Amino acid sequence: MANEPSSAPVAAPGDWHLRDAHELATAHEVDPAHGLQAHQIDERQKNFGPNCLPSADQRSFWALLLAQFSDFMILVLLAAAVISGVMGDLVDTLVILVIVLLNAAIGLVQSWRADQALAALQRLSEAQATVLRGGLVQQVNTHALVPGDIVLLEAGNQVPADLRLLQTAQLKVDESALTGESVTVDKHTLVLDGTAQALGDRLNMAFKGTTATHGRGRGLVVTTGLNTEIGKVAGLLKQDNQRSTPLQLRLAAFGKRVALAVLGICAVIFGVGVLRGEAPLLMVLTAISLAVAAIPEALPAVVTVLLALGARKMVAINALVRRLPAVETLGSVTYICSDKTGTLTQNRMQAQCLVVNAADDATGWMPGNNTADTTHAELLRAAILCNDATPAPDGTWLGDPTETALTEVAALAGINKAELDAHWPRLAELPFDAERKRMSTFHPDAPGVLAYIKGAPESVIPRCSAQWSANSADQAGAFDPGIWLARADALAAQGLRVLALARRHLDALPPDAANPDAVERDLSLIGLIGLIDPPRAEAAQAVRDCMAAGITPVMITGDHPATARAIALRLGLVSQADAPVLTGTELSTLDDAALLVQVRQVRIYARVDPAQKIRIVQALQAQGEFVAMTGDGVNDAPALKQADIGIAMGLGGTDVARQAASLVLLDDNFATIVRAVREGRRIYDNIRKFVRYAMTGNSGEIWTIFLAPLLLLPIPLLPIHILWVNLVTDGLPGLALAAEPAERGIMQRPPRAPTESLFANGMWQHILFIGLLLGGLCLGVQAWAIQTGHAHWQTMVFTVLTLGQMAHVLAIRSETEHLWQLGLGSNRPLLGAVLLTFGLQMATIYVPWLNPIFKTQPLSLAELSLCLAASSAVWLTVEAEKAWRRGQKRGAAWQGT
Repeated sequence: MANEPSSAPVAAPGDWHLRDAHELATAHEVDPAHGLQAHQIDERQKNFGPNCLPSADQRSFWALLLAQFSDFMILVLLAAAVISGVMGDLVDTLVILVIVLLNAAIGLVQSWRADQALAALQRLSEAQATVLRGGLVQQVNTHALVPGDIVLLEAGNQVPADLRLLQTAQLKVDESALTGESVTVDKHTLVLDGTAQALGDRLNMAFKGTTATHGRGRGLVVTTGLNTEIGKVAGLLKQDNQRSTPLQLRLAAFGKRVALAVLGICAVIFGVGVLRGEAPLLMVLTAISLAVAAIPEALPAVVTVLLALGARKMVAINALVRRLPAVETLGSVTYICSDKTGTLTQNRMQAQCLVVNAADDATGWMPGNNTADTTHAELLRAAILCNDATPAPDGTWLGDPTETALTEVAALAGINKAELDAHWPRLAELPFDAERKRMSTFHPDAPGVLAYIKGAPESVIPRCSAQWSANSADQAGAFDPGIWLARADALAAQGLRVLALARRHLDALPPDAANPDAVERDLSLIGLIGLIDPPRAEAAQAVRDCMAAGITPVMITGDHPATARAIALRLGLVSQADAPVLTGTELSTLDDAALLVQVRQVRIYARVDPAQKIRIVQALQAQGEFVAMTGDGVNDAPALKQADIGIAMGLGGTDVARQAASLVLLDDNFATIVRAVREGRRIYDNIRKFVRYAMTGNSGEIWTIFLAPLLLLPIPLLPIHILWVNLVTDGLPGLALAAEPAERGIMQRPPRAPTESLFANGMWQHILFIGLLLGGLCLGVQAWAIQTGHAHWQTMVFTVLTLGQMAHVLAIRSETEHLWQLGLGSNRPLLGAVLLTFGLQMATIYVPWLNPIFKTQPLSLAELSLCLAASSAVWLTVEAEKAWRRGQKRGAAWQGT
């Protein structure tokens, strides 16, 4: 389908660059200054469909179901069960099949929940586009774009559809994703001739999937979805994003090693059983059932579920996980390198003072103090003409908080931005960039052109040769840059963000406007504006939480050093008024060895450009630190990728930054990072608890079956018992551990080393010892029952093994605290799962029609009491282990003092 309205002729697809842009807008029935109307959008969305490319197919119900039977041992068990049924034991065969199907159903639900959680995260992370619709600038999902939409581009935006450019201002686009060329391309709006056929030569087009790296632009959507240039090769781009996390890979490798050991044990059990005269088919089923129950092949899949559910929960605290490994690694963060503006501060800029006389010791002028004189009015006019804020539907202003604050303070003085923009239209501009730290706009001023420049004082003031005066010609002799720089420093020391504004009159729009150095010189300084961005109320507490958790917070900002230090003092990042601040200029003079020394001492970096962030991250990583780095701009992407966890801003960040990040802050709040670290530690703790629980249960089952013949005892469990225990213990109770609240003091312990094994801190010893204890209790009950003539010994072993694991799961809810300190009701899903398992186990014993199915017999009160007592011994032992560990920690702490 061609992407054009049927009611108007347009160029054939692929020829957009050969037509005049405004003719194409007319053909698409859209006014570039107003955008599409609502009825046009609805009609075109029906005609053209969503603006999206095919992605990796979400697994279907049948694919998820078949995946539950992909394990080789499950297939062997089913085959053996069928053989058993053919040979006459039909009841056992049917029961085994039902249990396997129930296990598959639980696995299916788990996989579905994980897929749904990941799909929800994917929807949340979908890109937004800035469009002009109905005369208003608004944000829409890129999927909703249609041909004829007017898209506004800024540096850092990903181009959301194929655009014919209508306006450009120093616009550069990285087209490497489409053409493979690494050099950014300068764009323009001129009509090209027929020789420009290669995509890289179509300089008046911006293609979907490429990235604006510099400047601004406005374009007409000409194709969407599969009709875009990148859509034509969409089949090559289709990829599976379900990559395993490092933890999953480690568990998969561990599972393979355990599987080999379990298969060896099962072979021994089969051999010993046959030598003792047991029926070969029974021993085959027993060995295979044990292998199915004990091999931890599902651990990586369960970890996926726990990570995905944890990531979905993190959205509730405004942290959007873009890559699952970030969830498991958050607990290892030792340094958080955070931007200041909007993350540690409120990002609600307010103008505090206007200074037009550097020698004046007063606090400066503000609207309302007295009537604005000509110089103050000129300062405000410069501030709102050299300004990219745009009107919002509700009458406020959209854009950078600094620029909206300038617009608001001008309005207080009776200066209307919309009226000024109409009277002094922008002819051209030099957009702001991180290297120059300033921007310039050009406006008609007969005879000639007037340039307004706005930026950091140290970037603008040295380029000034005079101070502007309304009463006479600018006087160079009276201008002293040093005085103005000192005044800017004094304002910054008060915690203000300071901007310098200047102007220059030109005879005509310079042909070399693309060369900032040639234009931004011989300026006349108008004055300074000081703005304040107050610290977030919760930021100081978040900083304290970081320090208590062994995490070092660091501020990296493009602001003035004095401003950065003042805010850092208020937040508690530093405690001394003369705390060292490393500036970008100073950092550039340091070699790598010197920087390694500095990063251990410095907590504030000021006037740092995005490229220098990479050096800071690398220096910290060279010291063995695990670094989280925030960023929002297009130039921050390399640093975000270099960091162990890249964190992008969801409100004020660019598309490029979000794509490079592992985590996106939906509220741009530093406290959210700290909450995400806390949640990451909780999720990892709960993964450890699940692995501890599952592997200990498997260990107990192996010890019970393996040791019985060596102790001259009968095979204690039938295949149906083994599979039932696996069903009721590994399913709901294990997964309910994901709901376990964070342990007390979780943010008072040091970060976990990234290289630390999942089985560290005594876990593997616990798995072996408690598993052996559980097996010993089962065999002890079996031996006692046989010795004393109790015919129900197999049912008793079956019950002890099941209830012992329930006692174990309650005991391991915390690695340090007693169960009665936690409270049974603090994890209601787990309590419900344990009670349900207990009820189901009692049903297999006391429901008459289930006895022949499960080969059980009703236990007497004394027999059941013995089973409960034996199971409780597991809980008591684990609680004693925790008490011993607490004593060890207290002893270590006492020796440390």
